[in-house]
Amino acid sequence: MLNRVTNLTMSANALRTLQTQQSRLSELQDKATTLNKISRPSDDPAATAKALETRSLLAATAQYGRNIDDGNTWLTAADSALEQATNVMHRIKDLTVLAGNGSLNQSGKDAIALELEALNKDLVSVANSKHLGRNIFAGNSDADAAFTPGTARDPANPADPGTPPVFQGTGISPVERRISATQTVRVDADGEAIFGSDAGSVFATVANIAAQLRSGGDITSQLAPLEASFKNIVNGRAEIGTRQAQLERAGTVNTDLEATLDAQRTGIEKADLGSVIMDLKLQETNYQVALAATARVLQPTLMDFLR
Repeated sequence: MLNRVTNLTMSANALRTLQTQQSRLSELQDKATTLNKISRPSDDPAATAKALETRSLLAATAQYGRNIDDGNTWLTAADSALEQATNVMHRIKDLTVLAGNGSLNQSGKDAIALELEALNKDLVSVANSKHLGRNIFAGNSDADAAFTPGTARDPANPADPGTPPVFQGTGISPVERRISATQTVRVDADGEAIFGSDAGSVFATVANIAAQLRSGGDITSQLAPLEASFKNIVNGRAEIGTRQAQLERAGTVNTDLEATLDAQRTGIEKADLGSVIMDLKLQETNYQVALAATARVLQPTLMDFLR
């Protein structure tokens, strides 16, 4: 059975075809303006899912980059503090060697003891260094200082060294930064391992040397602990350097990954300008042809208006 084709049917079909062509032309014009392949999720659900996943990875990578930068500032501050501690310890060792000279009189020993006590205070100040208001050498401790002041020596007793500062970070978790999905790096320093604690601390050793110099005692027994304390500080600085190198490598990897992910995201979301322009020109031609064909096929006459 044949269906009757009227002018109204032809007009409706022609209009529908023109609207489809015009809609496609409008889409291509928008794409040429924004170069976005995906205007809404329904345009390409699979590509939308990949784009969202890539954006999530990019956001995580950017956060890792910020963590690496923050970790570098922490380690730089720790390295600077340990450099100062190393310089102080060099002076303490020189004075200790000088004090061991058998020809040095008591007034000379007292002068060295006085300088050693001043250097010891400098060492405590370095051990209490902070970064952004937080202790560098006491982990996540919220104490005002990594080492609380000890009690001063008794002036009436030259052999009294006083009590050494007390470490406040025992049992406290370290400060760490996540630098990748599977890796974290400690960015503070272990004050107890570097400076020691209680009677075994470098502060106690220096105080004992000063007290024995004042009392005329033999400081030979303090040379080994002093050297051990010096090595602990040097080793602590070396460990900081190792972690800095680790962060530097992680930063390089993270930067490369971020560039790769950004290129991947661009490939998913952005259209090629040359290809879009070619499609646009082709669609403009198709639309013009459709208009011309419709105008030739549907030529209304006076009778069409009189019906």
